[in-house]
Amino acid sequence: MAPGEKIKAKIKKNLPVTGPQAPNIKELMQWYCLNTNTHGCRRIVVSRGRLRRLLWILFTLTAVALIFWQCALLISSFYTVSVSIKVHFQKLDFPAVTICNINPYKYSAVRHLLADLEQETRAALKHLYGFSEITSRKRREAQSRSSVRKGTDPRFLNLAPLMALEKGDMGKARDFFTGRKRKVNARIIHKASDVMHIHNSKEVVGFQLCSNDTSDCAVYTFSSGVNAIQEWYKLHYMNIMAQVSQEKKINMSYSADELLVTCFFDGVSCDARNFTLFHHPMYGNCYTFNNRQNETILSTSMGGSEFGLQVILYINEEEYNPFLVSSTGAKVIVHRQDEYPFIEDMGTEIETAMATSIGMHLTESFKLSDPYSRCTEDWSDVQITNIFNATYSLQICLHSCFQAKMVENCGCAQYSQPLPQGANYCNYQQHPNWMYCYYQLHQAFVREELGCQSVCKEACSFKEWTLTTSLAQWPSEVSEKWLLSVLTWDQSQQIKKKLNKTDLAKLLIFYKDLNQRSIMENPANSIEQLLSNIGGQLGLWMSCSVVCVIEIIEVFFIDSLSIIARHQWHKAKGWWARRRAPACPEAPHIPQGRDNPGLNIDDDLPTFTSALSLPPAPGPQVPGTPPPRYNTLRLERAFSSQLTDTQVPAES
Repeated sequence: MAPGEKIKAKIKKNLPVTGPQAPNIKELMQWYCLNTNTHGCRRIVVSRGRLRRLLWILFTLTAVALIFWQCALLISSFYTVSVSIKVHFQKLDFPAVTICNINPYKYSAVRHLLADLEQETRAALKHLYGFSEITSRKRREAQSRSSVRKGTDPRFLNLAPLMALEKGDMGKARDFFTGRKRKVNARIIHKASDVMHIHNSKEVVGFQLCSNDTSDCAVYTFSSGVNAIQEWYKLHYMNIMAQVSQEKKINMSYSADELLVTCFFDGVSCDARNFTLFHHPMYGNCYTFNNRQNETILSTSMGGSEFGLQVILYINEEEYNPFLVSSTGAKVIVHRQDEYPFIEDMGTEIETAMATSIGMHLTESFKLSDPYSRCTEDWSDVQITNIFNATYSLQICLHSCFQAKMVENCGCAQYSQPLPQGANYCNYQQHPNWMYCYYQLHQAFVREELGCQSVCKEACSFKEWTLTTSLAQWPSEVSEKWLLSVLTWDQSQQIKKKLNKTDLAKLLIFYKDLNQRSIMENPANSIEQLLSNIGGQLGLWMSCSVVCVIEIIEVFFIDSLSIIARHQWHKAKGWWARRRAPACPEAPHIPQGRDNPGLNIDDDLPTFTSALSLPPAPGPQVPGTPPPRYNTLRLERAFSSQLTDTQVPAES
């Protein structure tokens, strides 16, 4: 064998056993556990104590089991080439439908309450535009029977004077009633939009409102006289109706039998008994279909107009108030059974002599509350008192907040909203200048100065029906004659006249399909995803796993703190022992190696060359070796005499 091969074999023989060269399984496993990057296996071998070793065995086996489980799921999902589609056809709950006539009260029932107001309104129109209102024969007869005397002092025009102001000179105004110009010592507040201008007029129309002491006044102007007169009329109308009891107002409005001519739902006939009365301050008697009567909610089995709600409404245009409303028809709103119907904000108008089809599509939304969004599940975290007998919504909160501010600042409640507990509606007798306070408060609300927008929150879960409206002429010319005759005969008990198509309106509300869309918010960063992302980064850059993290915690926290605590304990124990030990005389100084003057060395260890130059250290003389005893070197015979049998005979 060559010398190089002999040296290589000798070095290989002296090296420790590695890998498959181990003589048995035990040493192989021991080598693997000491050299592998799988920290759990290594900790099983090097850990001291049975408890720690047992814990590391449990951690490692659990991690291995989870790895096999996750890998099996991933492989199974990878080789499963299939698509899962779930389609649900089910009955959807039909929403509540509230229907109101645009005209709140019959003109024949309220004309004795509004006679003075209407007379002054007509007089203002005559002085402003120079024309007399043209009315039907029935209206002229009603006007002739009015108790208003010509020439009386205008009460409503004195409370809120109507006037016209020239755009070039806002300091002077022409009074509607007297026709004279006078100086205006008040702030001018223009109610028209600053963005859109329909036309340029030389004059703007408005009315003046003052505070209690009449020292602070404001003139609210409008770009159109129609808007100014309707707003002025509406303020006085609310003041008059606020003094009428609820029972009388219900009797002056339309009954369910008068408003509803025919009714069908899901192919089955229905009538006024399926509707619930809901009295609205500005729309009179409204009627809600499917309002959870007897704790049951109706549902529809199929989509399409044939399986929805179909009603024919009697509008009766002759009973309309000419100054309060300027359109003819009804309003309808779709909402949940436990929601308040804000008919004035979200209602859809229905035309007369037309068939209005409204297709619905349901969307249900679920939002995450704090800290993901600023929403609320109920009234628990909103410091506003609910004056509506309905579930929470943003509109309910805003209206409740404004009504509370109205009672707090003006001393009375606004007529178009529900009445808070312990408050009264505003009227001239108890609150002469409530209109000025209402307008000032409303402007502050629009500018978000009352704090309602910051206090109120959106609802976390809500249902929304997307409406698609289409119109068709109804009844048609070929079917008008027989259809109106039949309806007149059917309603002869309730309606004492022959019906015409301008008094009727047809409404169809239905689901376009039974597919419900749900919008749900989920956290973009959950705890599981956070741990997964952190683990991915640790594994990618540091080859670190959960077991490695546990090992780091054990070594750098548990063991390190234990060593420090043990060191401090021994240090404190030694200090305590030295403190309690008795004082003893000092021992004589014994020269140490560093006291040897011959050793002139520094902190570094001496090298071989420097060690040769060092002088010998002083010490006791070593005794010399005695000289050898040379007599011991002489050869001596092992036997004193020669044996006879070994003697050699002499030669002769």
